[in-house]
Amino acid sequence: MDLLNQIVARAKADKQRIVLPEAEEERTLKAADKALGDDLANLVLIGNPVRIKELAEKWGLKNISKAQIVDPLNNPKAEEYAALLTELRQKKGMTIEKARDLVLHNNLYLGCMIIKTEGADGQISGALSTTGDTLRPALQIIKCAPGITCVSGAMLLVTHQKQYGENGVVLMGDVAVTPNPNADQLAQIAYTTALTATRVAGFKEPRVAMLSFSTKGSAKDAIDKKTGKSVYIIDKVKDATKIAKEKFPDLKVDGEMQVDAALDPVVGARKAPGSKIAGKANVLVVPNLDVGNIGCKLVERLGGAISIGPILQGIARPVNDLSRGCSVSDIYYMIAVTSCQAQFAKKNA
Repeated sequence: MDLLNQIVARAKADKQRIVLPEAEEERTLKAADKALGDDLANLVLIGNPVRIKELAEKWGLKNISKAQIVDPLNNPKAEEYAALLTELRQKKGMTIEKARDLVLHNNLYLGCMIIKTEGADGQISGALSTTGDTLRPALQIIKCAPGITCVSGAMLLVTHQKQYGENGVVLMGDVAVTPNPNADQLAQIAYTTALTATRVAGFKEPRVAMLSFSTKGSAKDAIDKKTGKSVYIIDKVKDATKIAKEKFPDLKVDGEMQVDAALDPVVGARKAPGSKIAGKANVLVVPNLDVGNIGCKLVERLGGAISIGPILQGIARPVNDLSRGCSVSDIYYMIAVTSCQAQFAKKNA
């Protein structure tokens, strides 16, 4: 696939240091071997060195020796990391004893401490861990990017419909993290998904459509009969569009908009005349996680799209989450994606 090849090429051109905290897991270690063999990234593997060597020999992996291996139980920097973690989380009740336990026995926390102390540029986990487990140390240690309070996940959708999006490619967010974002969070999701479109997909001009079941006032929010108040669906999207334009003046964004008006030039001209986004959108922002999850899976299953992600966004340094059903190929390409994110994060630090 051309896009994946482009992402891999950009990762190789400026190699980043990526932590794999689940290095004793089969798919992860096999993906690491392929990435090291292809010179895709400099990898930091967290795990027992003897066990990793045994597994590499068992599975015929030839390149694992090129990686830096960090043994969490015999780590000369463990006390340094524990002291810093205590300092970072002291107001939340962190003690030095708890911090020591985390850096010794929780590889996801250890990986984030390596990034925090500039020993690596990004991390990928999730083959064995939940999204919550992946995000928790990232938010506690690395924290959100400046000006951002909402972490979200974007899905890169590669379709056969070349007339839509960016030659058939669109970014959709949020599809992974925030179940029901408010207007301000939705505006942040628009901004960070546009950044992902640039930094990962290589879009020169992200064009963001704020999606709803209404286009420019064609429908109105329902009224809750008990409270007499709007159920706040369309209005939320309208407010989010306004906030996004105010907070991020360079962002090309418009809404509220139905998805056909966002993607199809003929429909866009009819439903939203004068809009610079209608019919030209390559970034789609959905109003909640229900829509994002359902929409992505429909496009995959019925439309035959290839999905890449979710790509987590809004964190100061990239920390990405895998599906526990991920393949070796999924992990390999996520190493490339994370590397592309890391390149930009370092430049904009």
